[in-house]
Amino acid sequence: MLASKSVSSSRQMFDPTVFENLKVALENQLYDLDNLDGIIRITNRTDRMEMSVMAREFALQFELIHGGEIKAEIRLMASLQDLAAEILEMKDQSPGCKLVIRFDMEVVPSQVGQGLSKPLQCDKIEKIMKQHWPDLTLVQTVSCMYGKEPVQCNITAELTFNRKINEDQMDDIPELIEHVVDTLRTLEECFK
Repeated sequence: MLASKSVSSSRQMFDPTVFENLKVALENQLYDLDNLDGIIRITNRTDRMEMSVMAREFALQFELIHGGEIKAEIRLMASLQDLAAEILEMKDQSPGCKLVIRFDMEVVPSQVGQGLSKPLQCDKIEKIMKQHWPDLTLVQTVSCMYGKEPVQCNITAELTFNRKINEDQMDDIPELIEHVVDTLRTLEECFK
């Protein structure tokens, strides 16, 4: 009797979380654009379990094959609360993931204009982001390395979705990625 129980328990199916399913869908689409279509080049990959808060984080960073000046990143995050709500099937909870899109670009002095007092192309970047992503929250961060000559600054434009996503948005992933690639192309044109 005991042996039959251990056999049946070893046959249980692994049920992937919302995070895992979305991660695989993003990976498949982006790696196809890299390996099969030759449109982008994956430049960095993060797949982490944050042990201090028991959260998951996944990110793929990429650039255009015929560009490379600007990098885009799609980041997916799931908190302990979201993971627990799903795994423990908690009632009145709707598990999902946070989605963030980032664009990183270096700005050199010739693009700065009249010194560092100008907004470093941030107005142009904001206009592009509002055209492509009118409903998302945009935060731009400008950083420069002190003492480095010539002066180079990095601008990060981060877009955050105002709600969690889940498997209901799985069919939207190809369109989302296409939109990120289009934004990347527009930014590349702006910084030429």
